[in-house]
Amino acid sequence: MPQESRLALVRRARRMNRILAETYPDAHCELDFGTPLELLVATILSAQCTDKRVNMVTPILFAKYPTVEDYAAADPSEMEEIIRSTGFFRAKTNSIIGMAKAVTERYRGEVPGKLKDLVTLPGVGRKTANVVLGNAFGVPGLTVDTHFQRLVRRFGWTEETDPVKIEHFVGELIPKREWTVFSHRLIWHGRRICHARRPACGVCPLAALCPSYGAGPTDSAQAAKLVRSGPFS
Repeated sequence: MPQESRLALVRRARRMNRILAETYPDAHCELDFGTPLELLVATILSAQCTDKRVNMVTPILFAKYPTVEDYAAADPSEMEEIIRSTGFFRAKTNSIIGMAKAVTERYRGEVPGKLKDLVTLPGVGRKTANVVLGNAFGVPGLTVDTHFQRLVRRFGWTEETDPVKIEHFVGELIPKREWTVFSHRLIWHGRRICHARRPACGVCPLAALCPSYGAGPTDSAQAAKLVRSGPFS
């Protein structure tokens, strides 16, 4: 099979993005939040945890700690009990309280709206920062989570494994204005159809453009049984 040119790759990637847009017109962040602070806390909690589980915990958390100052002054043992079911609860508690103290001390109690500032906060890496920027501040960002990484490699867009390199590479394929919603589309596709172990290739709308077609069942009836719908547990 001949090597794909850069132009051909860009065209294929953008066509795949258009198909994903048609397939998932309602794609959005599946974490429940009302403010940048709430989204930041929810995203920290979502590490190694489903959005569904986080959304079960955050109403209690948000009610108990309505302001960043409340988080900064929180009793760690009380917070740990609330978020225990999300896993790694001690580390997450330390991150949330540390983040809140940093926001209070450095940013006058307001979650910063710039990547360079967000990534200096405890528990906040580029992925978390881009989630907050894209969904709470309207600043385009690519959320390179495990679904995102798996799919762009499976699509043959890149062989990179480093999330930052993947972010920059894919950022050159997809128009910047669509980065945030593209991330949602890709994550939705990864959760619903393009699974890690058995992708539902036989019903995938991207099948004709995907070099990995056949990694999962190609029979439409078999593939249809693999399709999942949210919310995800």
